[in-house]
Amino acid sequence: MKNMKYISILMLFGYMVINPNLSSAADRLSAGTAKVNITPPNPRYPVHDSLYVRTLIMEAGNSRIAFVSLDLGGYTNIPLAEKLKNQFRLNEVYFCPQHTHSAQSGPADFMEERITSAMKTASENMFEATVSGGYRYFPQLGFNRLILREDGRARESWLGDDHYRAVNPERIPHGPVDNAVGIIKLEDADGTPRALIMNYACHPDVAWNNFEISADYVGYATKYTEESFDNAITCLFVQGGGGNQAPLFKDGGRTGPDDLRPSNYDLIDRMGRLLAIEAVKLAKELYPNPRDETSIKVYADSLFFTGRYDKKLHYNVHFSVISINDRYVIATVPGEPFIKFQIDWKREFQPYGLVPFLFGYTWNGGKWPIYLPDIRSAAYGGYGADHGPDLIEVGAGEKIMLKQLENYYQMMGVFKK
Repeated sequence: MKNMKYISILMLFGYMVINPNLSSAADRLSAGTAKVNITPPNPRYPVHDSLYVRTLIMEAGNSRIAFVSLDLGGYTNIPLAEKLKNQFRLNEVYFCPQHTHSAQSGPADFMEERITSAMKTASENMFEATVSGGYRYFPQLGFNRLILREDGRARESWLGDDHYRAVNPERIPHGPVDNAVGIIKLEDADGTPRALIMNYACHPDVAWNNFEISADYVGYATKYTEESFDNAITCLFVQGGGGNQAPLFKDGGRTGPDDLRPSNYDLIDRMGRLLAIEAVKLAKELYPNPRDETSIKVYADSLFFTGRYDKKLHYNVHFSVISINDRYVIATVPGEPFIKFQIDWKREFQPYGLVPFLFGYTWNGGKWPIYLPDIRSAAYGGYGADHGPDLIEVGAGEKIMLKQLENYYQMMGVFKK
């Protein structure tokens, strides 16, 4: 059992959703996308702005996968995932809740019906597609909320001391951060943009205690992006390594639902608009490489972990590495990974002409691991680093990302046989 602690038997035998040898240059990329309102019918708080599910199906050769972006704090559903895979002939389906703190999930049957409806619309409106992707760096909108203090320990930004004011009202850009937005763009055969994946790392909690239903800055960013393309596209937001990233635009929050002070939606709007401006600029600069050979390759895997303090906790963490056209390299990771993993993943591939993305908060099975701190952060401490709900064992994030890296090179046939 000791040797099996970190490796799933099922995945050990090279469970690649699509064997790379099955894809060929003759393959065509098809895609379908849809957007459906998932605002709960009987919300606990007033609705300020609607919540949505956005879906994207991508198919090439024998590979067919789907991303389901949700304006929710979190979402996992094994029965629904299996149902969607069977109904829509998917090899993998990835639920991508954005971790929006002001959201509320509707009843289970309501959510399943809405997600299935969005998937159905996407599957019935597939189009021949081309893909492009890249990054745009700009002045950061977030900061690292675990700040190293005078006593050598890190504490959360919402705790003040003689040096740091609580909630960072001066908007000091503490790091590390990744101040780039990533975009994957799908266009139809006429070159018309049809879908975007926006990848950015920052907690959607501009309104800390909101007591209203809102998608926070994510909802504004996706809305403004879609409007910039005359609402002819679907913009899926997929969170990055945002586990320790907080917005520089921060509303301290209300004391309760009866607090008459309104949430500061000007800040939410401002952050969402600034992110959308950069995303749209980037999207309009991206063009598919005519030399790319169309393919989608996926290597799904899992590792087993225990809790950091409670060794009775067990985590079967599922993750995937995805290669699109042998150019765009996506690591999907559930839970809340810290930003170091995103920075390191990009550094691994960028020097070699590849375009890497970290899709955090992205689930395709197994148990949600909550926070995934890097080892340094786990040592220095802070919420999600050395205390918080059901912490996973130290080093779990590094083991997952190293396995992702190994799986990528295995999938691409780089290792000597």
